[in-house]
Amino acid sequence: MPINTNRVVAFQGELGAFSHAATRKLLGVRSKPLPCSSFKEVFESLRSCKAQYAVLPIENTLHGSVHENYDHLLDYDFCVSGETSLRISHQLITLPNVHFRDVKQVFSHPVALNQCRTFFLKHKQIEPVPFYDTAGSVKMLRKEKPAAAGAIASESAARIYGAVIRRRNIEDDPQNFTRFFLLTKQSLNLKALGAGAKTSLVFSTPNTPGALFKILACFALRDISLTKIESRPLRGKPWEYLFYVDLLGSLGQDSVQNAITNLRELAEFVKILGCYRPTL
Repeated sequence: MPINTNRVVAFQGELGAFSHAATRKLLGVRSKPLPCSSFKEVFESLRSCKAQYAVLPIENTLHGSVHENYDHLLDYDFCVSGETSLRISHQLITLPNVHFRDVKQVFSHPVALNQCRTFFLKHKQIEPVPFYDTAGSVKMLRKEKPAAAGAIASESAARIYGAVIRRRNIEDDPQNFTRFFLLTKQSLNLKALGAGAKTSLVFSTPNTPGALFKILACFALRDISLTKIESRPLRGKPWEYLFYVDLLGSLGQDSVQNAITNLRELAEFVKILGCYRPTL
């Protein structure tokens, strides 16, 4: 399905958030952003047709998977139609009349604050203050003008809200990347994608000896590479688990089709989340 770059795309956070940057990378600058206050609101915006696409973080190289979004993927019948990753670079931002030497508090999302611990250890006079969103913290500075305050967010957030970057790239680890999924309500022609595609799915196994080993053999015996496998608790069934898998290959390939057919024979539950080509 060709992507219509003029349609509305929902994401969590304010304009200038990293998820906003991911929407532009996936859908282009002509896409119409729809900021949402929570991940649940993003999914509901797509379900209610307020948006035609949704972009959500699914995994970070430092903090692991965004488990809430994996759970939502199970609850909503949407299709993963694209994927991209962004390098996460944090900037210390203030209003133009607030200089670095004046800053006593810095607002940002708790994950962003945690990724800048070395900066705060070096500047112990600055207090990190949790806020609901990185870009939202810059928006708050512009609206409320708190004294002696700054924010940690992206370069684009500083530009959007007319703020100034006082310290660049203050994150602890430069190898900090977040992976994002592009979701759509419409079913895609999953078989149209050939080599170079990825497929994401989720399954559960019976609680019997060797059950997971037999299922993984469905892929191993066909030389299908799994780039990710992660377990999540199966709600309503204590100590039982779902397994989320990403594999290299598309449903248009016989080997993948045969592996999934075999998987359905062994697993108690299987759901194909999507088949897509990553955007570099």
